[in-house]
Amino acid sequence: MNDSKDFLKEIEDILDRKLNKKEKEKLILAYELAEKSHEGQMRDSGEPFFEHPKEVARILAGYRMDIDTITSGLLHDVVEDCDVPIEKIEELFGIDVSRIVNGVTKISNLKLNERLSKSDLKSIEKIETIRKMLLAMSTDIRVIVVKLADRLHNMRTLQHVKRNKQIIKSNETLKIYAPIAHRLGIYKMKAELENLSFKYIQPDIFRELRIKLDDKLKNRQKSIEEYQNILIKELKKHKIRAEVSGRAKHLYSIYNKMVRKQKSLDEIYDYIALRIITENQNQCYAALGIVHSIWSPMPGRIKDYIATPKFNGYKSLHTTVITHKGEPLEIQIRDWEMHEEAEYGLAAHWVYKEGVSKEKVKFLDNLMELHKDIAQSAFDLKEIETNLLSKEIFVFTPQGEVIHLPKDASPIDFAFAIHTDVGNHYAGAKVNGRIVPINYKIHNGEVIEIIINRNFNGPSIDWLKYAQSPRTKSKIKKYYRQKNEKDLIDKGKDKFRELAKKLNLSMDEMLEKLQENAFYLKYNIKNDEDLFIKIDLEEININTIKNQFINTEEEKQKKLIPDKTKNRKNHISVIIDGQEGVDSFFAKCCTPVQGDDIIGIISKRGIVIHRNNCKNIRGVKEEKTVNVKWADDPDNIYIAILKVEMENKDLMNSIRTIINNEKGHLEKFEIIKQGDILGTKIRLKVTNNEHIIRIINKINEIKGVYSVRRV
Repeated sequence: MNDSKDFLKEIEDILDRKLNKKEKEKLILAYELAEKSHEGQMRDSGEPFFEHPKEVARILAGYRMDIDTITSGLLHDVVEDCDVPIEKIEELFGIDVSRIVNGVTKISNLKLNERLSKSDLKSIEKIETIRKMLLAMSTDIRVIVVKLADRLHNMRTLQHVKRNKQIIKSNETLKIYAPIAHRLGIYKMKAELENLSFKYIQPDIFRELRIKLDDKLKNRQKSIEEYQNILIKELKKHKIRAEVSGRAKHLYSIYNKMVRKQKSLDEIYDYIALRIITENQNQCYAALGIVHSIWSPMPGRIKDYIATPKFNGYKSLHTTVITHKGEPLEIQIRDWEMHEEAEYGLAAHWVYKEGVSKEKVKFLDNLMELHKDIAQSAFDLKEIETNLLSKEIFVFTPQGEVIHLPKDASPIDFAFAIHTDVGNHYAGAKVNGRIVPINYKIHNGEVIEIIINRNFNGPSIDWLKYAQSPRTKSKIKKYYRQKNEKDLIDKGKDKFRELAKKLNLSMDEMLEKLQENAFYLKYNIKNDEDLFIKIDLEEININTIKNQFINTEEEKQKKLIPDKTKNRKNHISVIIDGQEGVDSFFAKCCTPVQGDDIIGIISKRGIVIHRNNCKNIRGVKEEKTVNVKWADDPDNIYIAILKVEMENKDLMNSIRTIINNEKGHLEKFEIIKQGDILGTKIRLKVTNNEHIIRIINKINEIKGVYSVRRV
């Protein structure tokens, strides 16, 4: 289809709903811009390149994504391949589409196939790092969903590229993208990505297994139909409306099981399953009872993922029975909502809709926690193992709360999962009422109780041998390091304080000055405590620091220039309830600048000016708010704080240049995270909201910068 209106009709058919006027206009505009931008470009298959973004948009529609995501699918290559400015995308389609397209572009610029050598693809550490980079760069989940759809279409058309590229792309897909699809609960996509990768990595085995499986399915077809008819009849008898269908497991899943258990296909019995889809959750349990009244269940093969969903939100009842023919038969039971979520993924189905359940919110919280760990952890990124591939278990607190843990987790992992303080004072554990050793491996469904001792000195470094969870290991290391480094920090701080006295400066002034002069970057200092440690260990000479504070004539002149941001409490460019000169000040938590949407909050100290979207004013009563607006004061200067995630510290020079060129002033910056991803907090002076947006957009264009946002 070449016409945008025909394509629009096709998307509506896939979504099974009519789009509103605004949605239609957005989709048609995106179609026409992408078609024009990709004009003359061809794919390896010989077809016009524009067929690729069209197919990506179709895939996204098939996974029930919103219009902004489908629009981003059409536009996902125009910035990288057609030099369309990201500012134009934002102007035409809004901030959400711009954010998604920009995120996908940044991931594409990683050039994973160049980063990953053959040895890298065998390195769990390397591929985990890459996966975490992808998630850290995707502050909006939809970025990852678009990238997955892009990869899915590329895999579907992989027959048109050379053999070596097929292998590289397939390994990349199997090791990186399929596990992410699994983490998001998009099983249908995960299965197709795995099958396509398997097809190119081991074509002979794939072909042989597919032929054998087809033969087995033909031989069992009559039996499956018989089982279906029996179930349909019994369900109707009990007035349960349900759909019953047969389903073969995907090839890669079967192959994995054969390798893992060292069995032939003839020894694998659960390669096919029946699926019962009911109208509601209660009917699921009723259907399970009916199944077990017909055939005997196999012990230990009944799984209730409705009461205790999997870590990615998957819900279903699983049981394996022995039929009247003596054959094992796996049966899955779910309602239609569970089925749609299992097929299309929670991220696609509900993240951008209202009324989500507690389980779904917990899934999203877990995903955001993973992102937070990646961006802010105090330890090397490579030391924090991802949980994307881990097989999780669920256990219970004595109060019945479900706790998810990695396979083979120990009581230490459970303790830290409850709370850091519980882990730090761990003195023992009971499993199902029985005391167990620290190296005990926890199993599904067990009830764990932690014994704590408030007089305990804290975790031992030996605990690392028993911890399975990356977060547990991180917390143990952090405690141990802090405990042993306290003396170093105190001694180094004393030396720094003595220098401050000699120079007649405050310690805070000196620390700010060192950060402003990029001293921390130059000497690879993570934070103030790290500086004090390096001083005491004489890794940094105290005279080197002293030389930073020998005033030049230029510095003396700077001190004579008044700082317009000082005494801001007495000079603040806002009008409060129509009055100027009312005692007020800017909130430090959100640092408003002229042009931001603002609100006044009444406090004991006066009127505090916050940005409207500041999280600290959520729930404030209306009677404590006042109307405020910006006064016309073009000469005023404001403080803004940016969080930048980037590839390496050398990019700070480019960031500093941009801020200077845009007539801003960098006051100081602080390194938050070192490793494959470097987090930096920047404090700068600007004139208004447009000024800070312009600086953010320019920094975003720097190659190697993953994300920029105001905090």
